[in-house]
Amino acid sequence: MFDIGWSEMFIILLVAVLVIGPRDLPKMARTVGRWVGRARAMARDFQRSIDDMIREAELDEIKRQVDRMGTTDLAGELNKAVDPKGELTKALDLSDIDAPKTSSPAPAPEKESKPAASGPGEGEGRKPEVAPTDKG
Repeated sequence: MFDIGWSEMFIILLVAVLVIGPRDLPKMARTVGRWVGRARAMARDFQRSIDDMIREAELDEIKRQVDRMGTTDLAGELNKAVDPKGELTKALDLSDIDAPKTSSPAPAPEKESKPAASGPGEGEGRKPEVAPTDKG
């Protein structure tokens, strides 16, 4: 991290022994170690919070993209990508073939109608007419 070699560490240790003294050096090393540990913990927490913010921003962006895809007409987008001028749609248009040639509707089939009895007694007691047959 600091890119300090062994020769630099030896010089720093020698200056610390001369300035602080051999008696207070272990106490001072412990104090410096605690400060370095706290600084590393703070850096780790800071890095973790930055990573969390980045993750949330990425999730928000992904959510926005999914929301945009939900409102997009997928069939229309595919149609635009494959056939932007509409030439394929016109060539494959089968509505002209399926449509009837005449504009008037087809006549309805006629139903057989039975003679309605107009009053009581009419049509009762009559024998059905039978066509003559040649026997002989």
